[in-house]
Amino acid sequence: MIPSVVEDLTPAWLSEVLGAEVAQVEIVDSHSGTTGRARLRVVAEPQLPTTLFAKIQPFDPEQRDYLRMIGMGVVEARFYAELGPSVPVRIPRVWHSSFDDDGGDFVMLLEDLEGSGCRFPAADDADTAEVAESLMTELAALHAAFAGQTPEWLRDRALGATDSDRQGARLARLADIVQSALDQFATEMPDAFRHVGQLFISRGRDIGALWNAGELTLVHGDDHVRNLFLDGGRVGFFDWAVVCEAPGMRDVSYFLTKMTTEVRRECQDSLIARYRAAIADRGIVLEQHEAYDQYRLFSVYSWLSATTTAAMGSAWHPSSIGYQSMQRATKAIIDLEALDLLAERLG
Repeated sequence: MIPSVVEDLTPAWLSEVLGAEVAQVEIVDSHSGTTGRARLRVVAEPQLPTTLFAKIQPFDPEQRDYLRMIGMGVVEARFYAELGPSVPVRIPRVWHSSFDDDGGDFVMLLEDLEGSGCRFPAADDADTAEVAESLMTELAALHAAFAGQTPEWLRDRALGATDSDRQGARLARLADIVQSALDQFATEMPDAFRHVGQLFISRGRDIGALWNAGELTLVHGDDHVRNLFLDGGRVGFFDWAVVCEAPGMRDVSYFLTKMTTEVRRECQDSLIARYRAAIADRGIVLEQHEAYDQYRLFSVYSWLSATTTAAMGSAWHPSSIGYQSMQRATKAIIDLEALDLLAERLG
C-alpha cells in the first residue's frame, strides 16, 4: 500500500517499510503545496531516528490531479529510490521511497533535515555569495557524474521537442498558466514580460528544443535557495521533483536568476567562471561563450517557472514568494537580453 493521506502513515505501515518495530507515530506538522508534507515523531527501535519527513500526494484534489498529469511526485520518489544512493551531492537520507508509475501514487520517508541540525539559507543572507560558490562546485560534481548517461526514464521530463502525449499535455497546461499570468500581471510588469509570455504560448515547443540543445546530463531542475540546505559548510539539495535531463547550465542559470537582482548582477560572471572551472577539473570543457548563451536562454526557463508559480497564487507556494521570484526573473531576462537571443535562435 502507498499512503495517500497522512492518516495512512500508521505505526503498522512504518514498521513494515522500515523493517523495524515502530510503536507510536505523531504527526508534528503537515501541510500541502506541490506535494503533501508531514513531519513525524516516532517511537521506535534505536536504529531509527526520532523524527522523519514524509512526502505524499497533495491534499487538494485539483492539485493532486495536476501532479499526476505532470508526474512530478512519481519522478521524485523514483529519484530517491533508484539514484539517491549514487549521486555525488548531499541529499536527505532516504529511509523509504516507493511509487506507482501507472497510477501516480508515491510516498517518501526522508531524513528530517531540521532534526539533523542542517541550516536552510535565504536569498538575503549575509553569506549568499559563499553559498553560491559552494553550490557551483556541487553542481559541477553532479553534472559531471551523469554527463551523457542520464537514466532513460528521465529523458521525457524536460520541456523538449518530443512528440509524446505527456509532453504535449505539459506544454498545453503551461501555456494556459502563462496566459493566466499575463492576464493577472502584464499591466504592472515591464513590456518584456508580455512579450516573452506571448512567445512561449506560440512557440513553446521550439523554445523547449533550444533548452535541450547541447551536452545533456542529470540536473536538479529547481535549485533555488529554498530547495537547498547547509550541512556544515556544504550545500545540499532537496525537492528533486523537477529532476530531468538537460544541459548543466540550466541549474546554474536557474539559481542565478532567482538571486536578488543586485547580487546576481555583481556575482554572475564569477560564479559562471567558477562552475566552468569546477566542471573542467572533472574533464568537461564548457566554452565561455557557450556557457553565457545557455545562461541567457535558461533565464527564460527560470522566468517560466517563476511566472507559472505566481499565476497559481497560493496553490503551490505563498503568493508573495512567487511574485517576488517573477519580478527577479523578469529583470534577469531584460538584463541578459534573452528575448534578442530567442529571436535570433528561433528565426
